[in-house]
Amino acid sequence: MIAYCGIDCAQCEGYLATQANDQKQIAAVAQKWSVQFKANVLPEHVLCDGCKATGRKSYHCAHLCEIKKCCVSKKIQSCIVCDDFPCEHESFIINNVPNAKENLQSV
Repeated sequence: MIAYCGIDCAQCEGYLATQANDQKQIAAVAQKWSVQFKANVLPEHVLCDGCKATGRKSYHCAHLCEIKKCCVSKKIQSCIVCDDFPCEHESFIINNVPNAKENLQSV
């Protein structure tokens, strides 16, 4: 469940709420992310089955994630195998998400 960037999808609040099919929890995550990211995050934007999994993707992962777009276009499984690693996008993740680099190294 390690995303292209190294985030562990199985630990993501959106993923956990989606898998629990808990509408109150999904709404709470949407509200939290709206404040955290200063954006209008709707409950349907939270729904996600994991970055690399078949199924639903959060709005960010499906439409906005530059790391995912890059990895898919280069046909690589994670950014750690990219010649440009760490790029500016991945550097942000590594600096702000505990264990992201370790997760990438374990894949």
